[in-house]
Amino acid sequence: MSKLLVFRHVAHEILGTLDPLLRNSGFRMKYVNFERNPDAKPKISNYDGLIVLGGPMNVDQTDEYPNLVTEIEIIKRAIDSQKPVLGICLGSQLLAKALGAEVRKNKKPEIGWYDVTPTPEGTKDNLISRFDGTEKIFQWHGDTFELPNGAVHLASSHYCNNQAFKYGNNIYGFQFHLEVDTRLIERWLKVPENKKDIENTNGEISSEVIWQQTPKHIKRLIDLSNAVFGQFFDHFELKEKVHTLPSR
Repeated sequence: MSKLLVFRHVAHEILGTLDPLLRNSGFRMKYVNFERNPDAKPKISNYDGLIVLGGPMNVDQTDEYPNLVTEIEIIKRAIDSQKPVLGICLGSQLLAKALGAEVRKNKKPEIGWYDVTPTPEGTKDNLISRFDGTEKIFQWHGDTFELPNGAVHLASSHYCNNQAFKYGNNIYGFQFHLEVDTRLIERWLKVPENKKDIENTNGEISSEVIWQQTPKHIKRLIDLSNAVFGQFFDHFELKEKVHTLPSR
């Protein structure tokens, strides 16, 4: 049974649909909640892989969030040990930072449903090749990462060129959110800090529009998350079959 370390930054940024997929696939998970315990220093050597979740902070806000320094060091150790790593949103930015790439403000925030298109390299990748061309994917970010040296560019969107990358054979950064379902999106739209993100777009982004679009795209997103995350699990020595989630 593989043991997985999971970094969490805020209460509403969770594994989402990844949680039952991981449990049904035989993983044992250890959460590190840096919001509650910013001084935590887990040992990656005790685990078989790492998932780094999202959060509203910037990777350079280390004075306010000193745990970000710890996380980057642990990510580096995981990479050096050739352990599977998955970074989602902030997690992808921390992964890029650990690999020496710059993280900066995106030209505009992406909040809601956006077209994400695999690159030519992405169409050949075991995970991103599960996309059926351009797909509507859920997003919530204001920052972006430069592509790390040696990484493979896997996907892009109109407003954010670097949506996904792979480093080596088993290290992935996803700027987008494949892990959300309807309930989680509803929760995010009610978070005060998230409401401010939308208000700061001066009407360019609307929570009502996001909510209207969600029933149109959520079934495909969950099907895609089952396929993509299920393929990522193949990087672990698991014998159990992945039990996919129903689309809803």
